Amino acid sequence: MAKTKNIFHCTNCDYRPLKWMGCCPSCKEWESIVELKTNETAKPTADLSFDLVPLCAITTGEQRRMLSGINEWDRVMGGGIMPGSFLILTGDPGIGKSTLLLQIAQQLAQNNRLFYFSSEESLEQIKQRAQRVGCLDSRLLFCEQTNLENIIAITKQEKPDLIIIDSIQNCYSDSSTVIPGSAGQLRESAFHCMRLAKENNIAVILTGHITKEGTIAGPKMLEHMVDGVFYLQGEDRWQTRILRSVKNRFGAIHELGFFEMHEHGLQEVSNINQQLLNEVSYSPGSALISYIEGSRPLLLELQALVVPSKFGIAQRVISGVDQKQVIIIAAILEKYLQIRLSEHDIFFKVSGGFKLKESSIDLGIACALLSSYFQKPMPEKSLILGEIGLTGHIKPINQISIHINEAQKFGLEQLVVAHKQKVEKVQCSLLHYKNVYELLKLF
Repeated sequence: MAKTKNIFHCTNCDYRPLKWMGCCPSCKEWESIVELKTNETAKPTADLSFDLVPLCAITTGEQRRMLSGINEWDRVMGGGIMPGSFLILTGDPGIGKSTLLLQIAQQLAQNNRLFYFSSEESLEQIKQRAQRVGCLDSRLLFCEQTNLENIIAITKQEKPDLIIIDSIQNCYSDSSTVIPGSAGQLRESAFHCMRLAKENNIAVILTGHITKEGTIAGPKMLEHMVDGVFYLQGEDRWQTRILRSVKNRFGAIHELGFFEMHEHGLQEVSNINQQLLNEVSYSPGSALISYIEGSRPLLLELQALVVPSKFGIAQRVISGVDQKQVIIIAAILEKYLQIRLSEHDIFFKVSGGFKLKESSIDLGIACALLSSYFQKPMPEKSLILGEIGLTGHIKPINQISIHINEAQKFGLEQLVVAHKQKVEKVQCSLLHYKNVYELLKLF
């Protein structure tokens, strides 16, 4: 008689204690430890009915990407959805994930066979949204199936080009003994969806929930299993939604797409830089920089407020930029310009809620701090591009032509750059500076 061995594991983090516990010692989740029984004598048989072949012997056909006609979406996808790709779209509750996918599905259904599986909403609820956003195309087929085995069976039988599952947290698999939405259920469901996409060349798009920390709910390995991870984020001031590519095996990462929420759904925003420029104040403490996110340059305003400190220790309140980067630039200015910024409170932010990480904004940070310190604005319609070394020297940046083309497109008149910056075919006036000492000429 075959012996059985009791195995306990956590359905939230997959921790495996030696015995049952009420609370998981790893993730501190209560009532998440379950018992699984395995047969010790059962040994899987290896399937050796496969061939090893060189890549040169494999025939490949032309992969036609599925274009929606919505440029902001297609660009973030890397030029359209690749057949057989496995993608996940996530974001805050109510941010517009289902609305965006419904509109994308409406466009894709014009030239592709598409199934939309809804596990969160009934078909009546989906129809109400479809009527509001104008997505009542008879070629777009819906189903409120939540059983993953049934979804896979229908998909294999009908062979569509693309399926959308909204959302993966509410689907369940008969082969799993844990509840839907748990780590074990998500892991198994994602694996079956991945095999469905790869073995049948059917694109699969999942929607997923996120945690309080802003990451995909469930195991981190879910991000490693998919071909692309896309976040839909909100900007309250503009009612703007930002579609961000975090991972994309078929396109550039950190690509951005901009949409604006309206009564009739999400509408793409193709002139986001015009909106950003309309917000620029050109007042003391303001500096305009260009920052490349994915393949698109963004014209962003840096805002600094430098005031004498009234406490023993000067405050540093910084958002949108690495705090250490601003502190280093402030230290360089204090060292070489003899400006006592260490005795001043510094408040710094990036307009629009963006988060910047490149060193090409060093010169913009320095100009914003100096502008606020001297209470003198930068020249209007001026763009600041440069990196600052610890010695106080201003260094050139890469991809300068992309920044310049965007600046000229929107009528910017001056460029503040490094002395050794190589610039070709520029219509703007150039202000070259070797080091931070020369920046005082601006003020």
